[in-house]
Amino acid sequence: MTHLWVRAEQRENEDRVGLTPEGAAKLIAAGITVTVEDSQTRCIPTDRYANAGATIAAENTWPTAPDGAIIFGLKELPDDGTPLRHKHIMFGHAYKGQPAGQILLERFKAGGGVLYDLEYLVDEDGRRVAAFGYWAGYAGAAVALKCWVAQQKGQIAGPVTSYPSSNHMLADLQSDLVSTGTHRPTALIIGALGRVGAGAADLCTNMGVPTTRWDMAETARGGPFPEVLAHDIFFNCILARPGTPVFVPAGTLHTARKLSVIGDIACDPDSDFSPIKVYDRTTTWNSPALRVHDAPPLDVTAIDNLPSMLPVESSEDYADQLLPSLLTLTDRDSGVWGRAKATFDSAVGR
Repeated sequence: MTHLWVRAEQRENEDRVGLTPEGAAKLIAAGITVTVEDSQTRCIPTDRYANAGATIAAENTWPTAPDGAIIFGLKELPDDGTPLRHKHIMFGHAYKGQPAGQILLERFKAGGGVLYDLEYLVDEDGRRVAAFGYWAGYAGAAVALKCWVAQQKGQIAGPVTSYPSSNHMLADLQSDLVSTGTHRPTALIIGALGRVGAGAADLCTNMGVPTTRWDMAETARGGPFPEVLAHDIFFNCILARPGTPVFVPAGTLHTARKLSVIGDIACDPDSDFSPIKVYDRTTTWNSPALRVHDAPPLDVTAIDNLPSMLPVESSEDYADQLLPSLLTLTDRDSGVWGRAKATFDSAVGR
């Protein structure tokens, strides 16, 4: 019997979920047992899962779940060093040399568990079967614009929050931009043909921000890219891999530039392949902007759970994309699950 256990997210400012009540009902109808932990913060109320037929467990009790249960969450597990004996579906951020990711893999090795990394659930062509990218781009562009607005007032951007809907976010951002007058910044997106870039582009269009859109063809020459410095805002929307060119070298801090805000929506600063070399850590909801140079100012914003700023829309979209793969959990030796397992086995040397 396949048993999917949906854990409560334990990270601050994380209200998303990867399974809707409607999806839970479809899994149950397909013979999959579904347990959903209670949560005080999840954007979808727990009673809707109960009404869909799921078993409800107490919050954060997944460590005591039956051995065969597959634990499903989105963001990080508590960093307590305990061995991980279950199979886990989550974003591990562990395969590109990230220090925290290496610690996570050691916990799986110690406990005998398995990581099915959501970033590496791919189809036969290597394309991800589900992604939050569009909403990451949308929210990330909004945060970068807030950083730019703050600069116009001689400030550094203050805390950001989640919104009930994208319409609420647009109204708030429009009010911010109006407070600066009629001037709008210019923006350059690299990765404009992908999901993340599409979200950033749509947000910029809604806000009347003139936007240059680049993708692989424009970056094939390998740099340098003076065009990045000629825009007010730069959005990095690509998944960094070996061979990715550097878009913002360390020397940018001391180079003449118009650039004043970098929205690193891909947000992988501790990866060896990061194309943004002027910062080394993520930013937070409480402090969304990291000032890396004062005169003229250059702020980097790099929040790694941006879609949670629009938790309902991003959760429903992602869950719809992922559900067909969840329905195949009864056969984990092939398809997306077999490929994800092979990636994990290679990473841990099994």
